[in-house]
Amino acid sequence: MNARLRLAQQPEADALLERDPLALMIGMLLDQQVPMEWAFSGPYTIARRLDRDGLDAQEIAAQDPERFAALLSEKPAVHRYPGSMAGRIQQLCRYLVEHYDGDPTALWREVSSGRELLRRLHELPGFGKQKAQIFLALLGKRMGVRPEGWREAAGAYGEQDAYRSVADITGPESLEKVRAHKQQLKRRAQK
Repeated sequence: MNARLRLAQQPEADALLERDPLALMIGMLLDQQVPMEWAFSGPYTIARRLDRDGLDAQEIAAQDPERFAALLSEKPAVHRYPGSMAGRIQQLCRYLVEHYDGDPTALWREVSSGRELLRRLHELPGFGKQKAQIFLALLGKRMGVRPEGWREAAGAYGEQDAYRSVADITGPESLEKVRAHKQQLKRRAQK
């Protein structure tokens, strides 16, 4: 993985997302009910609190659930709901250990199609259809993971030059465009 990500809007946190596929996946999991920057800086905070340079699915899956929840709850908390998100992170890591030997890249390495990758992502704990499509678009647009048909499988999130999700953020300007798009959708939904 060798892209320039600016999702956390913090150089150290974004560097971790670029080099650590599990960190990127956990950031995507955390990206709900909190600002995007908070969600995607969460993996860096977890790594620092574990005194690690990266994240390991087997290590996280094996953590005592109460201790791990306490780790995420330390101030500043990793998420608005640190206890429940700690459980979700451990559930995701256990799934990765059980199905992919703890290696998130095994989800997309040698995958035959975008549709197959979307199915695999959708099977991840905490990844509904929309989150799976957004993560697929993020992998394709920013990380070079492009099995045949990936754009179609990602739906509208896979469209080129769209500003719909984290998959389209390359810096502050594109972040503002994505936020404007989301505000527009909210206004339409309220009518």
